[in-house]
Amino acid sequence: MADDERVICRTETLAEGGLGVRFPIAEATNGFVIRFRGSVRAYVNRCPHMGTELDWQPGELFDASGAYLVCSTHGALFEPLTGYCVAGPCRGASLQEIAAVEFDGKVLVSCPKRA
Repeated sequence: MADDERVICRTETLAEGGLGVRFPIAEATNGFVIRFRGSVRAYVNRCPHMGTELDWQPGELFDASGAYLVCSTHGALFEPLTGYCVAGPCRGASLQEIAAVEFDGKVLVSCPKRA
């Protein structure tokens, strides 16, 4: 199955450590893109612990320190550049990464095609 490459937002929309941008992947499943340490990263918006979305409000994904992504349900902390869980009930698991690139002033992601 070929990937579905989509423009998610303009590059300037993603502020360093700021709000993420959510996007639909499939029915009832969303992804998000963030910028951290100058890099754009995208993940499926699902905590490996219980499958709940991470953000407590749309795009609110970073903890108070701005150093980690945080699950709003149980407080698990994830490294923004790798999606690896460093604390919480799913320690050692990882968020599912989605390929993301910046090109020509836009952020694009490659997701599996929707059925």
